[in-house]
Amino acid sequence: MTADDGAGLLTSDGVGGLLSAAVSHAGGALVAWTLDHVDANPNQSTTATYSAIVDWPYGRRDELLGVSARARGLSASDNRAEIFADGDREVAVWLYPNDPDLPGLARAAYPSSMAAVLNAYRAVPTPVAPDDLDLEMIAYRPRRRAVLRAGVRDGETFYVKVLRERLFHDVSKRHKLLLGAGVPAPRIAAGTADFLLVLGELPGRPLARAVFDAVPPCTAEGLIEVLDAMPPAVAALERRPAWADSVDHYARMVAAALPAEQERLDALTRTIRAGLAGLPPGDEPTHGDFHEGQVHVEGGLVVGILDVDTIGPGRRADDLACLIAHLSTIQRMNPGQQERVHRLLREWVPVFDRRVDPVELRLRAAAVIISLATGPYRGQEPEWERETLRMLDSAEALVRQVS
Repeated sequence: MTADDGAGLLTSDGVGGLLSAAVSHAGGALVAWTLDHVDANPNQSTTATYSAIVDWPYGRRDELLGVSARARGLSASDNRAEIFADGDREVAVWLYPNDPDLPGLARAAYPSSMAAVLNAYRAVPTPVAPDDLDLEMIAYRPRRRAVLRAGVRDGETFYVKVLRERLFHDVSKRHKLLLGAGVPAPRIAAGTADFLLVLGELPGRPLARAVFDAVPPCTAEGLIEVLDAMPPAVAALERRPAWADSVDHYARMVAAALPAEQERLDALTRTIRAGLAGLPPGDEPTHGDFHEGQVHVEGGLVVGILDVDTIGPGRRADDLACLIAHLSTIQRMNPGQQERVHRLLREWVPVFDRRVDPVELRLRAAAVIISLATGPYRGQEPEWERETLRMLDSAEALVRQVS
């Protein structure tokens, strides 16, 4: 028996009444709304955000509303939001940036308060005025994390990580550990009591852009070397599950969005689990989420590494598989970009095969792709069904290479 996780309500027109009630409670009138993002945890909970047009006493504004529903009652942090009832169900509703699990977001979202943070921590040589600060939201996972870009006019650019309380100290510790060992992670410019981690900009440019260059952005050996440069102390940190350990969970999420793919997902997960069965979890220092968006390159070299929140003990095959999976599922490329990325995969994968077991590498990459296949639906991307099916095709192709 499946539990009602709220996905049906939060992705239907029926949620409109809740949104209207929440806006009215805040003093406004809801004019229109569209579903923006869905985070589904089948049989447990669903969180969704909605782009809305709201009339306030002071004028009309575009707003972002968030709603969380749970199968087994509200969580403690839900009570930091407004609670509304829909029949027998209670849901938590909030207006961005007042995310109930990200207390620092309300400060990070506005130039005036973010300038005050930079000034309080003397992140720049001279005081920053709000008008000197250009803020841009880079990523927002409701109730999980957010990243903003804060560019100072004629000065430095910072990246602001908005974290949950229980993650803040762990993430800070990991940054300091790598920086102390000479690994090119971003420097910490500020760490606040409301769990904002302000990081300096890395040199070079993201590998995510450089993969489309006419010349190779770096070598496979260079990518392996930056991973191998992590100090042994990384292997003593708390172990986080490898992507493949959660393949059943992500397969359920994909199947919930595309039930017709249940049989194929079942077959893929069975093959992945069987092929990886018996392998030890590994004790190499690993990044944990290593892909082209986490690497900066310059002059053919790797010059920086981002998002070190996930470092810890594991298997090198996990990191290399993660990179393969991401490169294999880049969306909306033109033919020229597609050829350049495929060329890099043809050059890099044989090098990775010499470092780790080729079968393990492909099975782990397929598992990562299944996790990524939750993204198009979660982000309500155009043609999300087609993009999800294309990702599953990529996972299936990797599994077929070794089965």
